[in-house]
Amino acid sequence: MTGETGKRSYVVGQTEIAARPLEPALYLVATPIGNLADITLRALETLAAADIVACEDTRVSRVLLDRYGIRRRTTAYHEHNAGEAGPKLIAALQAGQSIALISDAGTPLVSDPGYRLVGEALDHGIRVVPIPGPSAPLAALTASGLPSDAFMFAGFLPVKTGQRLTRLEALKAVPATLIFFESPRRLADSLAAMVEALGGERKAAIGRELTKTFEEMRTGTLQVLADHYAAADTPKGEIVVCVGPAEAKADEPADIDRLLLSLAAEMPASKAAAEAAKMTGGQKQALYRRLLELKDASGEDGG
Repeated sequence: MTGETGKRSYVVGQTEIAARPLEPALYLVATPIGNLADITLRALETLAAADIVACEDTRVSRVLLDRYGIRRRTTAYHEHNAGEAGPKLIAALQAGQSIALISDAGTPLVSDPGYRLVGEALDHGIRVVPIPGPSAPLAALTASGLPSDAFMFAGFLPVKTGQRLTRLEALKAVPATLIFFESPRRLADSLAAMVEALGGERKAAIGRELTKTFEEMRTGTLQVLADHYAAADTPKGEIVVCVGPAEAKADEPADIDRLLLSLAAEMPASKAAAEAAKMTGGQKQALYRRLLELKDASGEDGG
């Protein structure tokens, strides 16, 4: 497997820019999720300089490459040919060539088979270089209004109803915003399953056609969104679903009492109350008074 020789450059506006040589490595290049203007200059230079551009779909990637005047030979690397194409790409890397790996849209390895190639490259001592850029899950998360201090990308849900519910039940207790990819034709069914498994009161957001002309962010509870898409026509375009974490439930008084007594067995009462306050969000003074009451009731001395 060899790359195309000759001029290595890219075009921005009316300006043709020569690409600097790349060191031999596997470069993971993030590409636009819709708006071709979202490509980074570093990504353009990497694609123009690479010996080989490995694409999920060469026809999709050619649109981007042509837009920026990049004349590099492309080769397909996707789920159905990874077993055959992967070893050839590794051989090219071992021979000292540079490879830029791109997906149809967004950051490689996010819900695509690129992780296999990266794993093989690392196993062979080959350098792997991330070229960051657009990412549909992060774009949807930041526009959703949902908590972003902790989040989990869960990919596509299973197609079969039972498996879908089982997967959602496993995710129910995750204390983070959940992010899913979904196809337009399955969106209504998946939202209905989320209501059943996660609860209809959870806040959620649907990102559709992000960065494109008809971009849409629709927010509400899971129940509201499920009702909307159950009645609406099948939506068009790429879809990201964000579901906020379950609301924290107040600890039961009996649970707090057990926590206080457990902490008090290892530290002074004042410190135990302070630790309990951090863990429960309660007020330190109120917890301290409650601990003293518990100690009095059991005949222990406070501390």
